[in-house]
Amino acid sequence: MQKSVPEMAKKSVRTAVFPVAGMGTRFLPATKATPKEMMPVVDKPLIQYAVEEALAAGCDRLVFITGRGKRAIADHFDVAYELETELEKRGKTALLKEIQNIVPRGVTTTFIRQPRALGLGHAVLMARDVVGDNPFAVLLADDLILSEKPVLLQMKEQYSRYQTAILAIQQVLREECSRYGIIASLGQEEQIVRVGGIVEKPSPESAPSNLGVVGRYVLPARIFDLLEELPSGAGGEIQLTDAIARLALERQVLGYEFEGQRFDCGDKFGYLQAIVEFALRHPEFGKEFKGYLDKRMIQAGKKSKSVAKVTCVG
Repeated sequence: MQKSVPEMAKKSVRTAVFPVAGMGTRFLPATKATPKEMMPVVDKPLIQYAVEEALAAGCDRLVFITGRGKRAIADHFDVAYELETELEKRGKTALLKEIQNIVPRGVTTTFIRQPRALGLGHAVLMARDVVGDNPFAVLLADDLILSEKPVLLQMKEQYSRYQTAILAIQQVLREECSRYGIIASLGQEEQIVRVGGIVEKPSPESAPSNLGVVGRYVLPARIFDLLEELPSGAGGEIQLTDAIARLALERQVLGYEFEGQRFDCGDKFGYLQAIVEFALRHPEFGKEFKGYLDKRMIQAGKKSKSVAKVTCVG
């Protein structure tokens, strides 16, 4: 796979952009007054997992593209003096340290209001003044990924090698292609795929592959120009995938099949799966939770056998 050396070269990825202006209608009524990004997976909200991934990858500038009703996100990453004072008074030093380290020292946060929901591309474009002409990362909190090495860190390592745009991709079921941006491949070497184009939510029959783009991107500042040039699509929205497709016509864009298990937390079933998997790995009560699940499985097995026995007798 040839290396690419556009304006991204020799610049580190320090800024992470979090588009969090979506309404979360699939989780109503839970999201009527609570941002979907603040929905907890065990004891952390979804957005905190995404932020922790960015921090672990070395990002020290966090940009949140927010909207109406998203104040709770800013509050979560703000300093809570009253809470910290109360925790210190009660001697809960471990919990106090955890709260204080939600945003470590030296890390800056910026909140930009998106006045109208005009698509993911428009949300990313709103970060332009903060990002400047530097490469940057985009993380979608809906995509929660369980991995030994944070996925964004994996992608930054690939960026360091190729110095070009990197998209997180995974193989999806053919019948699920209509839920993803699907890439057209120009060739593959191990986990790296050269992107020839992207089709947004194609039908299974027309999909160019079964490689779907998920919510992690490392992009050059050039993407902002392409987003500004894009005509509005359906519903007046500006699609990020359309801008990436144009970028792929100018220069090399790579897809990276990351190592990790992804949970679509924009979907109720995916969200429930994430809760179970993260609970099983929780350092405080993971073993206890596993014991509970094992017990439930045994009880379910006994009940199934009992029902089968009654059915046979009848």
